[in-house]
This record gives sequence, structure tokens and C-alpha cells, in this order.
Amino acid sequence: MRIAVLGAGAVGGYFGARLAAAGEDVAFIARGAHLAALRRDGLTVQSANGDVHVRPVTATDDPAQVGPVDLVLFAVKLWDTEASAAAARPMMGPETAIATFQNGVESIDTLGRVLGPQRVIGGSAFIAAVVAEPGVVRHTGTLARLVFGEPDGRRSGRVAALLGACRRAGIDGEASDRIVPAIWDKFIFLAALSGVTTLTRLPIGPIRGNPSSRALFVDAMAEVAALGRALGVAVRADIVDRHAALLDTLPADMQASMLHDLDRGRRLELPWLSGAVVRLGDHHGVPTPTHRLIAAALAPFQDGAPTPPAPSA
Repeated sequence: MRIAVLGAGAVGGYFGARLAAAGEDVAFIARGAHLAALRRDGLTVQSANGDVHVRPVTATDDPAQVGPVDLVLFAVKLWDTEASAAAARPMMGPETAIATFQNGVESIDTLGRVLGPQRVIGGSAFIAAVVAEPGVVRHTGTLARLVFGEPDGRRSGRVAALLGACRRAGIDGEASDRIVPAIWDKFIFLAALSGVTTLTRLPIGPIRGNPSSRALFVDAMAEVAALGRALGVAVRADIVDRHAALLDTLPADMQASMLHDLDRGRRLELPWLSGAVVRLGDHHGVPTPTHRLIAAALAPFQDGAPTPPAPSA
């Protein structure tokens, strides 16, 4: 397959590197120091699943230089969704699909508005990874999974082609006929993980080990599950219990990428995670007090590290 990775950070970098190492024709859309490192040194993945070093790498900051591809693997930060979707137009051929592996639950609709709903494949990525330094993706643990499918649940040749590429690359991939509920299943956990680890500035181990912070995590999941059901999503009745059990199996040092961004003074995906839960909850009459607290407490940091006050005279 000819694949463009739009958003070559932790998620796009990890899976894009695996696909490229397996012989797929992969182009990475990146920028800044990360792009310079990709061009100079290639792309390195450090992982318990096996390290990968892809060199040379096809990398650019201009999608027009890539041209039409079979698939765009879309993994940009949520605040870049609309702008990046518009930037992807030069890569759209007659049959090009775009598979979103972003956080949140609104990407399918947003990409559909910009590029046409017929192009969009929904997806969820399950991985804990960060860009440790320009050109280097560090993967924590061994979980690295992609779930994807057509939003209407039908089977399609393009989903089968992506699944085949994943298998050739040794990626744990699953083609789903219920991708919208699957995206919500992940969002129920992710919104809580992002919100609570970032709010407490702690990884998952101390949070689950304290009864009060564990209860906060479970309450945050329950709010999102109730919201999904109010929106007509087929959320499983036992999903909160399932995720609560999952919580105990994760590496104790696991934290959300949003906490990683907070620690580095970067912009946060907060408005599309806890903020989206509050916004959608208000619109549909679903109470979301836990996420409202998270969104309010982290609001001063959502655009990056706040400017400290000037010292008094």
C-alpha cells in the first residue's frame, strides 16, 4: 500500500515505522525538529516488541509533495484536525481513504465534513508511546493495537487491505464492524485516564492504589458511558466494570499523553477530551461533574504553560 502518515508523532510514528519496515511505501508528514531528524537520521522506535530503525525515511511538511496515496493514516493532535484534514487534500486520489486514529469521538464527523464522509475509516489506537526526542518514538509496555472499520459497519476492501498491511508488519490489528461503539469504548477509558493522570500529575499506579482517586477514575468513566448511551451509541452495559478491571492490569508507570504534554508545557487536548464530555453532556442533558471539575482545573494549562506573574516591585 502507498500510505501517508499525517501526524508522525508517537502513534503515527510507531505504526508508520512498523509498516515501513515491513516494506509498505510510507511517507511521513511532519514538521520542525522532528522532520529534520527524520530526514537526517531516519525514524527510530524503541519498544519491548522489538526496536525498529527506518532509514532513509520519506518525510516532508508538504502533503502536495507526496501526492495521491491509497491510505492516509491520520494521527494529528485534536486541535489540528480540521486544518490537517484540509492540508491532506493533495493526497486524495479517487479511491483514497483516510483512517483516523485520534483520541476523542468527533473525528469521523469532522473529517467527513472536510473531505467527504465516503473517505473516512474510523479507528482507535491502543498504545502508550511518546516522542522521546526528535526522530525517536519510545513505546511503554507491549500493548500496540489498531482497531478500525467503516463507520456504517460494512465490510470493505480498503479495510481488508489495511488489515493485510498490519499483518505483514506484525501489528496487532482488528477490522471491526462496530467501530463507533469501539471508539466510545476507548473514549470512556481514555477521557478518565487523560483527565485523572493529568489532574493528579501521577501515573496510573498511585491512582488505582488510593481508594479516593480510584473512585474518581471510575466516576469519570461512568459519566462518559452515560453520555454515549444518551447519544444513541451501543455502549456495553458492563463497560465501566470491564475498564475498572483493566485498570489493575496496566503498567504502574503508565500515564496519558496529556500528562506528558503538561509536563513539557505544551498545548493540551483537554477541550476534546474532558471538555468535550462537558460540552456534549450539557447539550444532551447528561450530568458530568467529574469531567467539569477536571476541565476547569486544567483550563489554565490547555494552551500551554501559563505565563507566570511578574514579580512584585
